[in-house]
Amino acid sequence: MDLRWPGPRGLLRAPRRLLAAGAAALLLAGAGTWTAASLDDPPAVHRTDRTLSTAAGVRLDTSYFTPAGTGRHPAVLLAHGFGGSKDDMRRQAEDLARDGYAVLTWSARGFGRSTGKIGLNDPSGEVADVTELIDWLARQPQVRLDRPGDPRVGVAGASYGGAVALLAAGHDRRVDAIVPQITYWNLADALFPNGVFKKLWAGVFVNSGGGCTAFEPELCRMYQRVARSGQPDADARRLLQERSPSPVAGRIRVPTLLVQGQEDSLFPLAQADAAARAVRANGAPVDVDWIAGGHDGGDLETDRVQARTKTWFDRYLKGDTSAGTGPAFRVTRTSGVDSTDGAAVLRGATAPAYPGLESGPRSIPLTGPAQHVANPAGGSPPAVSALPGLGDTGGSLARLSALGVGAALDFPGQYARFDTAPLRSDLRITGSPTVTVHIGATSDDAVLFAKLYDVAPGGGRPVLPAQLVTPVRVTGAKTGKDVTLTLPAIDHEVLKGHRLRLVLASTDLGYASPAAPATYTVSLKSDLTVPTAPSVTTAPAPLPAWVWWLPAAGAVLALALVLTARRRADVTPAPDPALADVPLQITGLTKRYARSADRYAVRDLSFRVERGQVLGLLGPNGAGKTTTLRMLMGLIRPDGGEIRVFGHAVRPGAPVLSRVGAFVEGAGFLPHLSGRDNLRLYWQATGRPAEDAHLDEALRIAGLGEALERPVRTYSQGMRQRLAIAQAMLGLPDLLILDEPTNGLDPPQIREMREVMIRYAAGGRTVIVSSHLLAEVEQTCTHLVVMDRGRLVQAGPTGEITGNGDTLLVGTAAPVEQPVLDKIAALPQVASAVRTEDGLLVRLESGGTADGLVVELVRLEVPVTSLGPHRRLEDAFLSLIGGSA
Repeated sequence: MDLRWPGPRGLLRAPRRLLAAGAAALLLAGAGTWTAASLDDPPAVHRTDRTLSTAAGVRLDTSYFTPAGTGRHPAVLLAHGFGGSKDDMRRQAEDLARDGYAVLTWSARGFGRSTGKIGLNDPSGEVADVTELIDWLARQPQVRLDRPGDPRVGVAGASYGGAVALLAAGHDRRVDAIVPQITYWNLADALFPNGVFKKLWAGVFVNSGGGCTAFEPELCRMYQRVARSGQPDADARRLLQERSPSPVAGRIRVPTLLVQGQEDSLFPLAQADAAARAVRANGAPVDVDWIAGGHDGGDLETDRVQARTKTWFDRYLKGDTSAGTGPAFRVTRTSGVDSTDGAAVLRGATAPAYPGLESGPRSIPLTGPAQHVANPAGGSPPAVSALPGLGDTGGSLARLSALGVGAALDFPGQYARFDTAPLRSDLRITGSPTVTVHIGATSDDAVLFAKLYDVAPGGGRPVLPAQLVTPVRVTGAKTGKDVTLTLPAIDHEVLKGHRLRLVLASTDLGYASPAAPATYTVSLKSDLTVPTAPSVTTAPAPLPAWVWWLPAAGAVLALALVLTARRRADVTPAPDPALADVPLQITGLTKRYARSADRYAVRDLSFRVERGQVLGLLGPNGAGKTTTLRMLMGLIRPDGGEIRVFGHAVRPGAPVLSRVGAFVEGAGFLPHLSGRDNLRLYWQATGRPAEDAHLDEALRIAGLGEALERPVRTYSQGMRQRLAIAQAMLGLPDLLILDEPTNGLDPPQIREMREVMIRYAAGGRTVIVSSHLLAEVEQTCTHLVVMDRGRLVQAGPTGEITGNGDTLLVGTAAPVEQPVLDKIAALPQVASAVRTEDGLLVRLESGGTADGLVVELVRLEVPVTSLGPHRRLEDAFLSLIGGSA
C-alpha cells in the first residue's frame, strides 16, 4: 500500500492544540488498536463444482475457479497434500483466479469425494488423471491455448501434490511451469533411505490415507511385507520408485520453482537438491527456496510462498517479463525471537545461483577412539530425534533446535561420539556435511543413525539442527567396512567456542532397527567436511517500516479526527426509539463500486432481524454479502440508505457497535499462550472491565472444554474456529455476525459449530451467519435473506422459503404397511407416495393441500407425528437466483 503524506511544512503549521491529539493517536496506532479498511471489494471469482469421470472409471471431485469477465486466461492445476482434498486449495485458487488465472482443483483418487484406490501417484492412475484434467481444461472457453488441445497450464502443490506436479511435467509435454513444494524426488529413497525403513512416517502415510485397504492392493501388500520384516526389499523399492518423478527426470523441461522444508524428516532438502540438478541438466530454469517449516512443523511461510508462486506463473505462464521471480536460491534463517509473541524472527538469505549441498567445503578434524555400540534386542529403547507425523509436537522440537534448545535423546552404550575442538570463529553450515568411518559388527547386517550436534561450552544439552539424522545399513559388516556418511542437509550457524559432535547411534524412534542384539565397532577414517556456501548472504535487517511511517500516520490521523469530529456529530441521525429493541434494520442500503457511477455492490437492500433469530445471509459469489457485512460493522460507509442497530444509526466508530460481535475470516492468536489467556489479553485490549467480558459464559457456549488451558498451537482447525467464535462472543454481544464460520471444518466440527450458534441465539440474542453450506444453513437458521447481484431476492422464515415445493415429508410413529400405502397413493390429491426410513414421502397433485392430506391420513389411521415440506434449501436457493451460483 502506497502511503503518501503531506509535506513536513504543512504538518508544522498545524495549530498547537493538535499536538495532544497527535500524541494520543500515536499511542493508539502503536498499540495496534486502529484498522484501515479497504473500500474496494475483491474482484469476483466464479466457482463451479463438478464430478469428472476418467477413462479408468474413476470419478474426480473438482472445483473450477475463473475470473470475472470474458477472455482467455492461463490455467493452473492446484494439487492437495496427502490425506487432504480439493477444499484445502480453495483460498489459493480464489486468489489466483482474482489475479487472472483459470484454476482447477481436485480431490485425488481415494480422497475427499473422489473414488478409486490410492496409488501414490501411479503414472497409470493419479498422473493419468492429471492428463485428463488438462484435456478438460483445453476444452474450456476461459483457458488460453498454445495450440488446439494444448492449454497454457502450470501445476503447483505441496507434498503429495508437489510430486504430482513434477510427474505431470514429466509425462505431459503440455505442462508449461511447475511449483512443487516440500515433496519427494524418489519416494523409495525417502521412505527407505540407505536401505533403512522409515517406519513411523510410513505408518502415518497409511493411517492418514484411511488404512491399508484404501490403497491399491499391490501397495498394501508391499507395506505389510516391509512392516513385518522391518527391511525393504527390491520389489518394494521398485514399486515406490515407479511412482516417483526420478524415472522421468530427463523429460522435465519446464521452469521449476522448488520449495523445500528445512524442518522435514520425511522429505529432506536432499530430495529437492536431486530434483534441481536433474531439471537444470535439461536446460530448464530452476529456482530453489528452503523455507523454515516442513512436515515436522514450523513456519511454512504460506503467504510468501504463494506470492512467489504467483510471480513464477506470471513470468512463465502469462509471459510477463517484468515479473520478479525472486533469487535463484533463497533460504530462511532464524535471527532471534520476537519479544511480543515468542515466535522466531525469520530472515531470508540469497545467492545468485543455487549452490547445491557441497559448496565451499571446509575440513574440520574430529577426535575420538574406536568405540563399541550395542544394538539392544528389539531395537528398544530407541533414541529420539524428530517425532515424525505428530504435527505441532514434532515441529516444536525443530523450532527449539532453531532457537538453540536441544531435545534429542541418545541412550548410553547405544552410540559412539566424536568431537571437534572448539571453533575459533562462527561457522555457517549450508548443505550436507560428510565423514568416512569404519564400521564392524558381530552380525552381517548393521544399522546406524548418524547425526551432527552443535555443542555449546559449559556442558549444556547438545542441539541437533532440524532434528535430522542419516540412517545407514551396512551389509557384510562382520568383516568391517569403510563407509562415507552424507549427513542431513541443513542451514545452521555454529557459534565461536562451540564444538561439533558426530554421533552414531544404533536405534532411532522413527526407523526400524534389526531385532537381534548385536555389537557394532565404530572408528574414524577422515575429518569432517562441512559445506559453507560462501555465495549465500543474508541482507542486513532493515528498520521496521513503522519507524518511518508511524509518526506521520499518527499526526495525519489526529488531524483527521479533530477536523471531522464535529461534522460527524452533526450528521449522525438521532436514535429511533421505535427500533430500540430491534437488533438490526437495514433500509435502502446502497454501495457503489469504487470509481463507478453505475455499478453497484449493494443496491436498495432492505430487511429486518428480530431477537432470537439465526439469520442466514445467502447469495452466490459477487452477491454483495461481504460488502453488506462490512457496512454493518462500520468498516465502510454506504453510499445510500441506512443501517440501524437497536435504533442507532451505524457509522464507523459508533458506540452501538460495542453491542455487536463479529467473526470474519478467522482471528489471530498468540500460539504459545493458552486459549483462555488469548481471550483475556484480547478483552484487556478493549479497555472494558474484566467482569463485563462474561468469559466463562462465552466459553461454555463455545464448548472448548479442557482445551482452553492448552497452547493454541496445539489446536485443530475446528478448535481455533470455536476459539475465534468465543472471542467474538466476549461481552455477550446482542448481535453476533459470523462470516463462513465452518470453513475448513470436518463434519463433526461443523455440527458442533451449528450447536454453538443455536445455543447463543436461544438466550434471546441474534446471530447473522453468511455461509455457502446450504445444508448447514437449512438446519441452523430460522430466517433467511437471499441476495443476488447486490439486490434482495427474498427474505423470510426458512420454512416459508423452502416450503414452496409440492412434496411433503410425513413422519410416522410406526412403519406404514403396503395395503395402507396403496390407499394413500390412490387418493385424488396424491400423485405418489413412497415409504422412507422415518415415514412417507408424498407428492401432491396440483391443488392438493397439506391440510387435506392430514385429514385423509387420519381417516386411514396412519400414526402421523410430523408433516413438513421436503424441498431442500439448495433447490429453493437455485430457483431464486436462477442457478447463477
